[in-house]
Amino acid sequence: MVFKRRARRMRLGCFRMGPMWLWKALLVFVAVAFAGQLLGVIFNKSLQQDRTRSLFSPDGQGPSLGSCRPHTHVMFLKTHKTASSTVLNMLYRYGEENDLLFALPLGYQFGYPLPFNAHRVKGYKGPHVTEFNILGNHMRFNKPEVEKVMPEDTFYFSIVRDPVALAESSYAYYKAVAPAFKKAKGLGDFADNPRKYYDPRLRNNHYARNLLWYDFGLDHNSNFSTQLARHGEEAIRSTFKLILVSEHFDQSMVLLRHALCWPLDAVVSFSLNARQQKPSSGSSWVGKAAAGHPFSLALTDSQRLKLREWNALDWHLYQAFNRSFWQEVELFGRARMDQEVALLRTRREVMARICLRDGGRPVEAGRIRDKTIRPFQSGLVKILGYELQSGLENATRQACLKMIRPEIQYKDLLDARQFPRAVLQAPAVLAGGAYVRKDPSSRLRTGELEMLGRGGGGRTAEEERDWDGSLLSRSHSNNQTLLGGEGNIRGGGRVRGGVRGGGRVIR
Repeated sequence: MVFKRRARRMRLGCFRMGPMWLWKALLVFVAVAFAGQLLGVIFNKSLQQDRTRSLFSPDGQGPSLGSCRPHTHVMFLKTHKTASSTVLNMLYRYGEENDLLFALPLGYQFGYPLPFNAHRVKGYKGPHVTEFNILGNHMRFNKPEVEKVMPEDTFYFSIVRDPVALAESSYAYYKAVAPAFKKAKGLGDFADNPRKYYDPRLRNNHYARNLLWYDFGLDHNSNFSTQLARHGEEAIRSTFKLILVSEHFDQSMVLLRHALCWPLDAVVSFSLNARQQKPSSGSSWVGKAAAGHPFSLALTDSQRLKLREWNALDWHLYQAFNRSFWQEVELFGRARMDQEVALLRTRREVMARICLRDGGRPVEAGRIRDKTIRPFQSGLVKILGYELQSGLENATRQACLKMIRPEIQYKDLLDARQFPRAVLQAPAVLAGGAYVRKDPSSRLRTGELEMLGRGGGGRTAEEERDWDGSLLSRSHSNNQTLLGGEGNIRGGGRVRGGVRGGGRVIR
């Protein structure tokens, strides 16, 4: 009996003490969980602050520039396939952050491939009426017309690239647009006998020969002579204060930063508008887009030499400006250049870690979840873009977004800020059959490219648009269809300096 009473008391004791023990254990568990959550919040907030400090740190100013004053009147000749989209992004960012006024095109280019005309600048009302700060979208350079738009103290600069590398990129982007490329089975086939495929009278064939020379406003179909080449070179040097070199991009950015007196972060960038070098595994988009033609960019040493001979005027420019570029580097100081390039690359790596997913590697447009930052697809190659890291603090996210925003969307944004009423009232600009503001990543269909490559055929001039949707003429006359991209009458008058057959435009 005694044993039974003791056992009963023990059971009752356990019953009474059980809830108290559980309650204490629960309190300990909650305290530990709350502490862990609090530590996690503190850690994440600290990480976010570190990211913000890294992105907006004094390191972004770079080495001292002395007592110079920043240039706020800048003209950039955006040459084709030279990393110029990345440079334009820098100009867009700097201008937006400093409330500068952009000279923007009515479409996305200034009537290219026609010579530049001041009346294609949105908001232009005559010389010296409005002071524009930055002019940088694609154009065929025409100095007298540019001078109507930009002030006298404007800093002019541009960028060049090895003609062989430029030809590879041009072929990839414009195979379905340039008749000379369209007919060739591959770039090597074109290089072996370019005259077999090239007809100077056909629109968009300027993409296939001396494209740099053409963009600078010179006659790209002229037969090469040393005298002609030097004359063109001097004409460019007399206007452009700095010519960058695509193959030495980081050194170019250091020279540009010092020439413009801009902070380091203004010239730190991610490569934009880059093409996918190889199709993804299992993808047959190249074969489909090329309509049965092998899409080959492979070249032999002999074919590379032939391309330089075919683009002899561009090759002269590249060699000349590459020499003067390294002369500028010598004057700047090699050791000093190496130090500043290292700082620029370190800063880029920091920004990539903060801003970008996938280790900062560019990705296919279809993998970018935010459709508003998908790059516009043009040509037979996939154009890559970037995805932002998730969970970025708003100011950091906005700064990162500016660095990866594609050219077309960025131009639309600036346009909306400078002309809010016009944007609200006007329909979305047509770009290759797709409304850009609805889906900027849409690809030009091959049929549309072929139609554009024919220069409009029998369509009325109201429907005659450049590859990006820019209206080329408002006249209804079919006789004004472009021939070689020049001599077109627009807005009731002939473009100054534009001569049928490729006349010299730069002065």
